[in-house]
Amino acid sequence: MTFKPQALTPYLSARHYFGAEQRRHREGARLSLVQLAGIVNSSKSTLARIETAELMPPPDLPGRLDAAFGTDEHFHGLYELAKREAHPDQYQRFMGFESRAEVIENYEPQVIPGLLQTKEYASAQLGLQEELPREKVEELVNARISRQDRLRSTEPPLYWAIIDESVLRRQMGSRECTYKQLARLLEQVDTPDSKVQVLPFNAGAHYLMGGALTLLTLPNGSTVAYEEGIEVGHLYEDRDLAKKWRRRYEILRANALPPAASAELIRDAMKDYKPCSTPSS
Repeated sequence: MTFKPQALTPYLSARHYFGAEQRRHREGARLSLVQLAGIVNSSKSTLARIETAELMPPPDLPGRLDAAFGTDEHFHGLYELAKREAHPDQYQRFMGFESRAEVIENYEPQVIPGLLQTKEYASAQLGLQEELPREKVEELVNARISRQDRLRSTEPPLYWAIIDESVLRRQMGSRECTYKQLARLLEQVDTPDSKVQVLPFNAGAHYLMGGALTLLTLPNGSTVAYEEGIEVGHLYEDRDLAKKWRRRYEILRANALPPAASAELIRDAMKDYKPCSTPSS
């Protein structure tokens, strides 16, 4: 049977174009994936996934491709565009991984993790995007809440969350909204399928203060990492890169409070939002 390479879609994103250009130059040089892998010190599977835009090129590959093909800084320039691009398809790919993950580990420095949010809290958070019409906010809220179905399934993944203490101290929406959200969070602190740890203020500064991080352990044992800023997220499927994010997460886990102490801190924070009872007349 003759092998037919997968058709490419070069104009969907800079990452897709990078992959298409790699294939175009490789085929122009009459090189197989195996041959090119030997030249640029990579692997056939990695190069194949880069060509189909399933994998973001590793940082050292563009220079090696430029050297191999004599293309000056062609691939370097494409890579610089690709790594700064907010890939709409990256998040969809992350969602696909999340739906299959056996273990979901998350760190949030600013808000309650989406998988643990109440609908009211999610609406208050997403509603902060002033440019979004109400209908779009409602659509995003429903999509976020629907992701939680997996945690309530008959075979849920193990979910482990580390949240910064500031998340507990920051009101989102009304006092009642925040109180109910913390009560929901408290329910998930230490169950057979979920663990929540709070990283206290006295833990000090750390590498991940500027963004959220999610680690997904897939059925084959591999791990992918998703690092998210205010408007841009990056998916890391490369094993070595995911390992670096894993190391950073484990440092946070070691410095966070254990579940029992985390529960006490959550209860303490709830006192600030407890609804005032109306005195009887």
